[in-house]
Parts: sequence; structure tokens; C-alpha cells
Amino acid sequence: MPGRTLRHVFFLIGAVRPACYNHARFVLPVPGRFPGDMERLPEYALDLSVVVPAYNEAESLPLLHERLCAAVEPLGLRWEVIYVDDGSTDGTRDVLRRLAETDPRVVVAEQRRNSGKSLALNTGFALAQGAVVVTMDADLQDDPNEIPNLLAKLDEGYDVVSGWKKQRQDPLSKRVPSWIANHVTAWITGLRLHDMNCGLKAYRAECVRELHLYGDLHRYIPILAHYHGFRVTEISVVHHRRRFGRSKYGLGRLLRGGLDLLTVLFLNNFRYRPLHLFGGAGLILLLSGFIINAYLSIEWLQGMRPLSQRPLLTLGVLLMLMGVQLGTIGLLAELVVSVVQRQEDPLRITRVVWRGSNQQGEPAPSSSANPVLVDQSLRSEEKS
Repeated sequence: MPGRTLRHVFFLIGAVRPACYNHARFVLPVPGRFPGDMERLPEYALDLSVVVPAYNEAESLPLLHERLCAAVEPLGLRWEVIYVDDGSTDGTRDVLRRLAETDPRVVVAEQRRNSGKSLALNTGFALAQGAVVVTMDADLQDDPNEIPNLLAKLDEGYDVVSGWKKQRQDPLSKRVPSWIANHVTAWITGLRLHDMNCGLKAYRAECVRELHLYGDLHRYIPILAHYHGFRVTEISVVHHRRRFGRSKYGLGRLLRGGLDLLTVLFLNNFRYRPLHLFGGAGLILLLSGFIINAYLSIEWLQGMRPLSQRPLLTLGVLLMLMGVQLGTIGLLAELVVSVVQRQEDPLRITRVVWRGSNQQGEPAPSSSANPVLVDQSLRSEEKS
């Protein structure tokens, strides 16, 4: 009986420990180094992971893999390539299996059905073991020889490096809508990139762990990363003409892209304060309805016109009801956000926290006002 009681006590202690213990890593300052430097602790099994979503690209995959190996092998990195077969029907699965049999660095993930590029990227991100993740399309339009340039730009202190197809090898029917969409998106979001939807990108691993893609949100990965506080930039990259197959996207993506942009803006501006949106709109409707009904009531009291002859009364009542409903929705959304916030790690958006040391140069005890350094983002060579 006492042993069972002790086990229950230890279980409860483990269950109620702060969530940040599961995510943050505590690192002592390294003696003899500049106080702003951190010791890089080994966390990732590999240096680089290349994620390639593929849908009906059987003809291009062997050539893509050959070019990818030729571009990455001279870098001397420990790397892998993750091909995500997004429900292909043209033999892509067999081609990828043959590549995996001949190259141990190949990882193949087969989706049960075609679920879209966003979920395919999610799968690749979940499987990636590299400290840096590079994404590229499987249609041979992205050039693997640009990977060293992306990595070099990443080493300048950025978290996301997006490719810019400056000389885009696509028909005019795709270039013009894309140009308009990119400029409107940059103007609305404040992130000045020329090409939001380029498939060739490089990320630090901690960035992709914060990205939760669904629908068609892959178009706005730089914006999502920017809104999470990561540093985003772009470089011009070589873009090739499509050699095999045809494009998987049509004009319908413009409408979907606009709706997804609204989703991104809503999540960024009102994710943690939904009452500001619903409550604000509800208050405007409620006040409008109240003013209309007050005006009609004054007219009725003065004997000017009976309310039964005023259709405006219906509008006033309807606006007040809609205002109350929107306010109620906002309050319910606030309850949901409150529950979610209690489960989130408070250090999730913290890049790094520095604590001082005592007069002898030793790390201060954690119980003092200057405890140890807390490094959550696990970046190498951060300078204060």
C-alpha cells in the first residue's frame, strides 16, 4: 500500500510539472568565452534535410535525385532527402522505392491520398532530422545547385531564406497573376518579398517546428514565419522550364490564395484576442440598431408615425440581435483561447534569455535573481 501511494505521488508530480520543462534547454555559460556566446549542444542527427513533395512526377524524380546528390555531396554535410509522395497515380511510388533501395539517405513517405502540398510539407517537416531544412519542388524547375547559396545566406543570421524566381520560366498567364498577388500580399503584410510562393526555401529546424500548415497555407510560409518572429529574407535563384508533365495549379488558386491570406491575417491579428474582432463588430451593429430604434421610438412618442408602418424597425431589431450574437461568439472564442494559452509553453516565442553571473565569474544559482542562461531556440553563436 505505501509503495502504491508513493507511485501515485510521483505520477502527480510528473503530471503537473510546467510545460516549459519539456521544451526549454538550460545551458550554463561557457567559462573563458565572451559572455554573449553559447555552446552549441548537439541536438540534430543530421546537418541538412531536403524535403521534396511529389505528385505525379515519376519522370523527373530520377534526374532530380541525381542533380541533388551532385549539389549537396561536395558540401561535406550529413544529409538526407525526404520525398513525400502525395497520392500519385503515375508510378511515382515505384520510382521513389527504387531510389530508397539504392541510396540510404533517401526517406520516402507515401500519403494515403492526395492531400495537397501543405500537408505534404507537414509530413516532411515531421520526418526531418537536420538542423537545416530545405524544401524544393519535384518538377525540375527548382535548381539544387542553389542550395549552397541558401545555406550561405542562412549563416548570416536569418531563420528563413526564400528563393526569388527573378527570371521566371513560366507562361505569362502565370507570371502576371503571381506578380499581382505577391505585390498585394507584400503591401498588406509588410513583408517585402518578391516571390512568396517559391518552392525553394531554407529554414532553421526550430522554425519549421513552429509551422502548422493546412489547406493552402504553404503559399504564405514566409509570412507565417515572419509573424512568429523569425528573420526572413530572400535571394534570387535560377528557375528552369518544366520538362515533364504539367502544372498542378490553375486559375482557381487565385481565389483560394486570397481566402488563405485572410486566414493568415486573422490568425496573426486576432488569434489571441478574438473578442477584439467579434466584439468590435458586434458593438458597432448593436449601437447602430439601438440608434435606429431610439429614433423610431422618439417618432412614435411624438405621434408622428406608428411603428407598424416603419420597416426600419425590423432592421434595427435585427442589427441589435446580430450585435449580441457576435459579442457572444467573441466571448466563447476568448474562453477557448484562455484554455489553449494555459497549455502553451510561455517560452515558445522566446529567442534566447541571458542571465548574469556572480562576482567570481561562476554561474549564479537558479534561486537567485540571476539564474542560468535559458536557451530555447538552440541557435549557435548568438552574440549579445
